[in-house]
Amino acid sequence: MVSQRTAVAAVFVVNGGLYGAWAARVPALATQAHADPAALGLALLGPSIAMIITAPLAARACAAWGARLVIAVALAGACLVLPTLGLADSVLLLGVALAALGALMGTVDVAMNVAAVAAVRELDRPLMPFFHAGFSFGGLLGSLGAGLAAALSVAPARHFCFVAAAGLLALLGTVRSVPGERPGPHRKTEGSYRAVVFRKRLWLLATVALCAAVAEGTCAEWSALFLVRERALTESVAATAYSVFSVTMALTRLFGERVEARFGPHRVLAGSGLVAACGLTVTAAVPLGAVAYAGFAVAGVGLAFCFPVAMALAGDAGRRSDGSGGERELGFVTTVAYAGFLGGPPMIGGVASLTSLTVSIGVVGLLAALITPAALAVRERGTARENATPRELV
Repeated sequence: MVSQRTAVAAVFVVNGGLYGAWAARVPALATQAHADPAALGLALLGPSIAMIITAPLAARACAAWGARLVIAVALAGACLVLPTLGLADSVLLLGVALAALGALMGTVDVAMNVAAVAAVRELDRPLMPFFHAGFSFGGLLGSLGAGLAAALSVAPARHFCFVAAAGLLALLGTVRSVPGERPGPHRKTEGSYRAVVFRKRLWLLATVALCAAVAEGTCAEWSALFLVRERALTESVAATAYSVFSVTMALTRLFGERVEARFGPHRVLAGSGLVAACGLTVTAAVPLGAVAYAGFAVAGVGLAFCFPVAMALAGDAGRRSDGSGGERELGFVTTVAYAGFLGGPPMIGGVASLTSLTVSIGVVGLLAALITPAALAVRERGTARENATPRELV
C-alpha cells in the first residue's frame, strides 16, 4: 500500500491530467461539434459554473461521508465522463458533457484539498504546495499528451479513453491510502451549522484565493495575446509564455515545504503576493518583450504558494478538537476562488476594451498586491482567535 503523501499527490496529478487533456483538445472538440467562437465560449462556461455550484455541496459530502469516498466516486465518474466529450457532435452535447465533467472535477478538487489537509495534520508537515505541484505537473503532462495525440491525428474519443483508463488505474492503486475516512456520528454534526460566511478570517482567505485565481486566469488566457499585440512578439514565441508560467509555478511548489517551514504560512502568503505583483507590474510597465516574458515567469513564482497555502489555512480555521474538520471552510474559500477563475478573464477583457491590455495587466498586478495585506490580516485574526472565547470565534 502506498503512503498517504503519495496517494494524495496521485489524486492531484490525475485531476490535473484530466484537465490538461481536455483543455488542450478544445480546437478539435470545437471542430467536431461545429461550434463557432461564440457558441464555444458558452459551452466553456458550463464547467466553471458547475464547479461553483458543486463546491459547497462537495464540502458537505466530505463532512458527511469522508473525503476518501467522495474522491473515489467523483474521480471515477470524471474518468468515465471524459470520453463522452469525444463523442459530442453538437454544441449542446459538448456543453452538457463539459458541465458534467466540471461538476465532477470540482467535487474532486474540494475533496482532494480536504484529504490534503488531513494528510498535513497527520504527517505534521506543510505539504500543501507539494500536493498542488502535482496538479500543475498533471496538467502539464495532460497537455503534452494531448499535443502528441493531436500530432498523431488521434481522435479525441480514443485519446480520452486512454487518459480515462490511466486515471482509473491510478485511482485504484492509491485510493485506499487517501486519508479522510467516513466520520462517526459525533463528528458529522459537530460544527456543521457554523455560519462560515460570517467569519472574517475566511473572507480574508477567500480574498487571497480570489486575487490569485484572477491573476492565474489572466496569465493563462491573456498572456499570449498581450505579448503579440502589446510587445510585438511572434505567435509561436508568445504561445510558450503560459508554459513557462506553469512550469515555473510547478517547480516553485516543489520547494513549498521548506519555504513554509522556514518562514511560516502567513509570511509566505504575504511575500508571494509581493512577488506576483512585481512580476505583473513590471510586465505592464516595461515595453520590452523579453522583460514581459520574464515578468510572467516571476508571476508564476509568486502565485505558486497563494492558493495551496490559503487552502491549508482555511482547513485550519475549521479544525475541530479531535483534529478533524475544515470541510465547509475549504468549500467556501474554493467557491470564491472559482468565481475568480470564471469572472476574472472577462473582466480583464472589459478593461482592455476600454483602455489596453497593458493597463489590464497592470490592474491584475494591483489585485495581486492585495494578497499581502490580506495575508497579514489573516495572521492577526489567527492570533486573536487563539485568545478569543468560543462566542468570539465566529
